Amino acid sequence: MTKSLNLNGATGLIDLPSGEAQDDARFSFSTALVGPISRATISFQITERLSASFRFQTWRDWNTLFPAESEDFDARGFDIRYQVLKESQYLPSLTIGLIDFAGEGLFSSEYIAATKGFGDRLKVTAGLGWGRLGTDGSIGQPFGSRPPVDPAVSGKLNSDQWFRGDAAPFAGIEYKINDTWTFKAEYSSDAYLLEDETRGLIERDSPFNFGLEYQRNPNFRFGAYSLYGSEVALAFHVILDPKTRATGGVMGAAPVPVKARPSRASDPDAYDGGWVSQPDAGPLLRKNLAKRLAVDGIRIEDLAYTATTVQIRIRSGRLDAASQAIGRTARALSHVMPASVEVFEIVPVVNGIGASKVTIRRSDLEQLEFAADNASLLRQRVTIADAGPWPSPSVGDDDLYPKFRWSLKPTFRLTEPLKGEAGLRLSASYDIQPGLVLSGSIYGRAFGNIDRSGNPSTSVLQPVRSDRSRYNKFGDPALESLTLAWYARPAEDVYSRVTFGYLERMHAGVSGEVLWKPVDSRLALGAEVNYTKQRDTDGGLGFDEYDYDVVTGHVSAYYDFGNGFVGQLDVGKYLAGDVGATVSLDRIFVNGWRIGAFATVTDASDEDYGNGGFDKGVRFSIPLNWAMGNQTRNSIGATLRQSNGDSGARVDVDGRIYDSIRDYHTDALDPEWGRVWR
Repeated sequence: MTKSLNLNGATGLIDLPSGEAQDDARFSFSTALVGPISRATISFQITERLSASFRFQTWRDWNTLFPAESEDFDARGFDIRYQVLKESQYLPSLTIGLIDFAGEGLFSSEYIAATKGFGDRLKVTAGLGWGRLGTDGSIGQPFGSRPPVDPAVSGKLNSDQWFRGDAAPFAGIEYKINDTWTFKAEYSSDAYLLEDETRGLIERDSPFNFGLEYQRNPNFRFGAYSLYGSEVALAFHVILDPKTRATGGVMGAAPVPVKARPSRASDPDAYDGGWVSQPDAGPLLRKNLAKRLAVDGIRIEDLAYTATTVQIRIRSGRLDAASQAIGRTARALSHVMPASVEVFEIVPVVNGIGASKVTIRRSDLEQLEFAADNASLLRQRVTIADAGPWPSPSVGDDDLYPKFRWSLKPTFRLTEPLKGEAGLRLSASYDIQPGLVLSGSIYGRAFGNIDRSGNPSTSVLQPVRSDRSRYNKFGDPALESLTLAWYARPAEDVYSRVTFGYLERMHAGVSGEVLWKPVDSRLALGAEVNYTKQRDTDGGLGFDEYDYDVVTGHVSAYYDFGNGFVGQLDVGKYLAGDVGATVSLDRIFVNGWRIGAFATVTDASDEDYGNGGFDKGVRFSIPLNWAMGNQTRNSIGATLRQSNGDSGARVDVDGRIYDSIRDYHTDALDPEWGRVWR
């Protein structure tokens, strides 16, 4: 049976959790209306047993009901669950979970839940809850009393509360009527004290909830419910599988077959290397290669050759898989290069610098194209190494530099699960020479519901981020960025970047970065230094409004744990002058999906930081070709934080090196290597 989601966007029944877990990597968006309460949740099954959620909740008409409140009330929280047991023939699935485990205590709760299926239609769940899930029908305090949350440490891990205080049982059933309809019923241990007794928003007349859900498509689920004897609730879930493309694959031109050379015995003249001395050989080869590669959106940055070896530097603008771009380039070389050329050196170029050098023997291509498991066999014979210096002499392209590009595209910004806006972005870039790029963008809002009040921040720290409502209101349209960036390779395995100008909509200045990353290493080390001034809120060129400048910088370590998990640790000084560290973990999928979480702790005091205790949040990026099936490298995504304070803020500069080059190193190439033949 399908593992359904509850009104909180977590695996469960109606308003309660269950002992089940979603399939590995499932990603879901959930929205629910519970009387006057709106909920929105993003959930992700991190591993087969571990899952997490970021939840946003607000009360509609809060100011009308409670005019003494100065602002609309909303609550954001993180949930985490671990499945201790998977269901077997005799044992149920068993999950331990923490709800709002780093919040203000209003929704904090813990639980142990077990679920057992009986046949293909019936599931039964029973559990024990603490915190909010222990407020009705308590059977005692098995692990002692529950201390209240100290407002001074609101937003930090409330671990002294976990599994403390009253414990109360809950239970429920789920019955699959047919392939599309499911009936649910549950007995809830949540007394809804805040909403009923304190605020009077919901009348809880009964502990019983009932619901009916409809799911015809595996990606969408709808539900209608009767809650607590007095309320009606509605829910809508979007369930996505990052491992499987929604369209089944990416549409595009089919690859041409490898062109096999005649044997040396049958045509020895074909292997004569005298062609290299012909003055028109280079331009002709480049012209023929460019024509073949243009079909796949691949541009030739440079070309150099001897009688036996060719090195081609390519820029892939459309294919989302680096291995596919390498495979298409190798095929084109087999059609164009004379038979004497045995070694193909393919160097992907990012921002004008070589990211790696993939060396393929032409005879291996010819031998393995139609072999079983040809991708694995080819990978065993291919070498991936440092890109090295630009080849000399080479055959350049007078039309490649300088190069001007521009676009005008609709843009969507998601700032919270229930808040966002849409607009238009005008972007342009001018590639002056390899590694030297002038670029910028202007954004104008069309519609949305993000905060545009323009009220000044009350933060004790410099409002490097908390004045975003003023930037939203007064900077429309706004110059988002206007920068000159220089990318280089100062040494083997070392990459550098210097960016100068209007780095982002709130800050301008100069940013410099150095990264050490061998192509076959899971570890990378980097350092970044920035000098920035805070921009005026009108989105123009001025700096008079704040008169604030700061030097910031971080040392960073990146590590690829395998299976798509990449960790990052940054230690240094942030935009508001605070000093601390950020730790993050992302899961990056072969098809471009990226989902992660981060947390930052600095020396800013709780009073300086404000609500939330420390910066923490989730981020995701979804490639458009996953959903649309077309060949594009564009994506949509967002970063969602529990709070929008100033502590732990970094300048948002485009083109940071690690994410730019990782796609062409072994830790990213190997998982997607099968696409080299597509």
